[in-house]
Amino acid sequence: MNSTLDQKKQNRSVLLGAAFLMATSAIGPGFLTQTTVFTEQLMASFAFVILISILVDIAAQLNIWRIIAVSGKRAQDIANDVLPGLGYFLALLVVMGGLAFNIGNIGGAGLGTNVLFGIDPKVGAVISCLLAVGIFLVKEAGRVMDRFTQVLGFVMIALTLYVMFTAAPPYGEAALRTVAPLELDALAIVTLVGGTVGGYITFA
Repeated sequence: MNSTLDQKKQNRSVLLGAAFLMATSAIGPGFLTQTTVFTEQLMASFAFVILISILVDIAAQLNIWRIIAVSGKRAQDIANDVLPGLGYFLALLVVMGGLAFNIGNIGGAGLGTNVLFGIDPKVGAVISCLLAVGIFLVKEAGRVMDRFTQVLGFVMIALTLYVMFTAAPPYGEAALRTVAPLELDALAIVTLVGGTVGGYITFA
């Protein structure tokens, strides 16, 4: 009985960790840079781009999770069933994307330590790398990362909400332009969708 409850708690922790990992991955340095640039270009009409991106994200994520949950297979195995060799190609793309994005994440961590503590960004990046390696060296790394991700996820979402309210954007105009944009930008939609539901985040 106790073992069943412990297993349920562990599964819940893993699921929450995965959910927050996906959420926090979406609010990374690249995403913030993209949204800043597109907000400057489209102003309130960018709300329409966000709405379309959210709808596409929901459809894509639900579809992916449903297929994986029903089949009980890993994504690369499903891809290999669809077309032999496709799964290996998919895994290669994910590895390449993971390498590129994590270089950006390390750079972002270095800049973050510079803002918070005045440390040189290069030194901050090295410290961040050592912390990450230390987490992976811990025997119970999975549990530590799940808990760490949940805590940081809450902090990041709280900070995002804080910035949203303190910046005092024109809520009324943004709500109107969500359904009646003055300007459309397909590139912005594709970029935002790729940044929020791209292969690397889906893999995470």
